[in-house]
Amino acid sequence: MSEFDESVGLGVITSVDGVELPFHCIAISDGSRKIEVGASVAFRVFPAVKGRVEASFVEKI
Repeated sequence: MSEFDESVGLGVITSVDGVELPFHCIAISDGSRKIEVGASVAFRVFPAVKGRVEASFVEKI
């Protein structure tokens, strides 16, 4: 994971192919609502508003 702002609950995951995907803290699967920058994560890509995509079901691995 490349960024996470705990105060607003928003982060960015950079996939192995270099695509940056935003996510909200409610997408973290363990319910903790926070995750460490640099943590390895698994996630699913889901459609968001206005044709964008975002990461969901974010899990620490």
